[in-house]
Amino acid sequence: MATTPVTAHITANTSILPAISAYEIFLNDQGRSPYTVKAFLSDLRLMASYFPPDRTLGAITTADLNAFFEWMQSERGVPCSPKTLARRITTVKSFFRWLNKNGVLLLDPAEKVVQRSVMSPLPTVLTEDEVQAVMLAADRYRRKPKPDARPYALLYLLLSTGVKKSECLGIHLNHLDLTAPEGPRVFIKYASPVNRYKERKLPLPDDWIPVYEEYVAQYKPVDRLFPWSPRRLEYLLEDIGNDAGLEKHLSFDMCRWTYALGEYLRGVEPDTIRQNLGVSKIQWRELNLKLKQLAGNA
Repeated sequence: MATTPVTAHITANTSILPAISAYEIFLNDQGRSPYTVKAFLSDLRLMASYFPPDRTLGAITTADLNAFFEWMQSERGVPCSPKTLARRITTVKSFFRWLNKNGVLLLDPAEKVVQRSVMSPLPTVLTEDEVQAVMLAADRYRRKPKPDARPYALLYLLLSTGVKKSECLGIHLNHLDLTAPEGPRVFIKYASPVNRYKERKLPLPDDWIPVYEEYVAQYKPVDRLFPWSPRRLEYLLEDIGNDAGLEKHLSFDMCRWTYALGEYLRGVEPDTIRQNLGVSKIQWRELNLKLKQLAGNA
């Protein structure tokens, strides 16, 4: 099996820490976020600290890894939540899979380590009445002596598309096609090739267009649709929620889940919802389960 330039100097007789350094280069080359890389490296260095310094990659067995996870969970003396344990298992599996795939190891010792998935708590969504309340509150900004269409343009876009905060911040004016024959559309694009599967074209409501035109006339954006910091837009959503008398904390994530649940309750095909959210089939398993639970509570 051919090696890549990153793994060319790594063999089964290499100790763990040099392999971790090579993996760091690989992750950065793949365009992974700094937070992901930092978390992965922290997990792997913890694993390295468990084994003797001279332990080689090829000498690590499945039994060794299971013993490491047992030590981390119950013998280390430092609390390890189920979610943290699940993430660390994922990290170790990814690391050894990479070594195996690139010919460093003939067998993957982490392959048979059992993944322990953890279901995070159900997200908070808006009820239909709360959606109406926040939309009305956002619309009132447009009617003030100094009209401001930005709150409504932002909120309506989020509730109509379910885009994530990072995706919303990445929308440029040339990603909007408001005259498409099938109706107005927004293109969600990613700079990194790793995330190309998340790119998609989403429909926009026809009545979002006049709000957008008001907003453009007022703020005159030249590149990004919403050229502000993430925190500034978060504050904007918080203000809308407060003005609506909402007891919940209105957020990007709440709008995304509210959109997804609305589509689910309207009977939209699950795979269409998945594609519109830009998530993988693996990620969809947990999301779909949560939507079923939320629908049962609606």
